[in-house]
Amino acid sequence: MGADVGRKMGTVPEKKGDSPHFSARYTIAAAQYPIEQLADWTAYEAKLTRWVAGAAESGAALAVFPEYGGMELASLEPETMGDLAGSLASVAGLIERVDALHVELAARFGLHILAASLPRLDADGRYRNAARLFAPSGKAGTQDKLVMTRFEREQWFVSAGVDGLTLFETALGKLAVLICYDSEFPLLARAAVDAGAEVLLVPSCTDSLHGYWRVRLGAQARALEGQCYAVQSPTVGEAEWSPAVDVNRGAAGVYGPPDRGMPEDGVIAIGAEGESQWVFAEIDLGKVAELRADGAVLNARDWRDQPGAGPLPALHVVSLL
Repeated sequence: MGADVGRKMGTVPEKKGDSPHFSARYTIAAAQYPIEQLADWTAYEAKLTRWVAGAAESGAALAVFPEYGGMELASLEPETMGDLAGSLASVAGLIERVDALHVELAARFGLHILAASLPRLDADGRYRNAARLFAPSGKAGTQDKLVMTRFEREQWFVSAGVDGLTLFETALGKLAVLICYDSEFPLLARAAVDAGAEVLLVPSCTDSLHGYWRVRLGAQARALEGQCYAVQSPTVGEAEWSPAVDVNRGAAGVYGPPDRGMPEDGVIAIGAEGESQWVFAEIDLGKVAELRADGAVLNARDWRDQPGAGPLPALHVVSLL
C-alpha cells in the first residue's frame, strides 16, 4: 500500500451518554482499494487481513471499503471471470465465506468494518449490490444500493434493493451507507440525517474521473446539507480480465461541512488519486452536534423551509451495539 494520508490517531476517548461504549472521537480509515487478480482464496484472505491490520495498527476504529471491491473474487473462477453474468454468479456464491472472514477480522482487530460491496443473489432470482457493516461484537447489518446506474440496469441487470435505507446504531455513533450513485440523491441522505445519522459512508466504484467527481461532489453536498461527515472509499487500478470493474478511478476522502471547526473547503483528508492506500482522518461527532445546534448556517434544521420539502423515504434502524 502507498503512503498514508491524513492523521493517525491512537486511543479513542469515550463519550458519556446513553451508551457507555459510545465513542465521540475516533479515526476512520477509507480505502483506495485496488482490484487485483487473485491466485486463490488464501491470497484474498491474506490481502484483506493485511488491509484490516494496517487500518487497526494506525488507530482506526472504522475501516471503509469500496463498492464492488468484492468483484475481484471473480478471478478465483477463471472460466467465468471474463463473463459479465458469470462473474455475478461466482462472486455471489462466496458471500457467506466472505462475511465469515469479515466477522473474524472485526473481532480480532477490534474495529468496525464496512465490507466492500458485492452482488447477492436473492430468492426472487435477482442480484442486488450489498454492503455489509460488521461490528467487533460479531453483529452485522446490510445496506443494499437503492438507485441503479445505467450500467447496472441496462447491461449487468443488477436490481435495486427493496428494503430501503438503514440507520446503523453503533458504538461509533449513528451511521448510514449511501452506495456510490445513491449519494447523488439528496432525499436518501436527508432521511438518514433526520433519523440522526452523523456519518455517511459512501463506498464507490467509478471507471472515469467524471464518475469519481460526481460521487465526490455528491458526498460533499450531503455533508453540507446534513451538517455531518461523509466518507468516500473507491476502487482503484485496472483489471483487464474483468468486464465489470476493468478500470477504476478515484481517491478516498473524508468530508465535513465547511463551517467553524472544519476545513474551509470541507476536505478533512484526501488521497492521491489512483494510489493503493488507506486515507486516515479523525472525526469528532461533538462537532456535528455543535454545528447542527449553532453553526454559521443551519442546513440540517432549515431543510424543511425550502419550497417543496415533503415526506422522506422510509428508513429502518439496525442496532450493532
